[in-house]
Amino acid sequence: MKTMTCKQLGGACDMQFHANSFEEIAEQSKKHGMAMFQAGNTDHMEAMKKMQELMSTPDALAKWFENKRKVFEALPTNK
Repeated sequence: MKTMTCKQLGGACDMQFHANSFEEIAEQSKKHGMAMFQAGNTDHMEAMKKMQELMSTPDALAKWFENKRKVFEALPTNK
């Protein structure tokens, strides 16, 4: 199992996510982001705005995801 923070995944806080795969951790981050959006958290809403800009360019979004996946893969496994 590996750990990444909201900030490491492009978010706005130090909330930690734990998962065995990048897909799992990305899903946890997505759910957290939606909860923060619904709560009206301004820091997270600003981070989401940046992600939406990435989403307007498919190549940029794919490159971003690949970079985050590499960061995840390079992390040590939690003990």
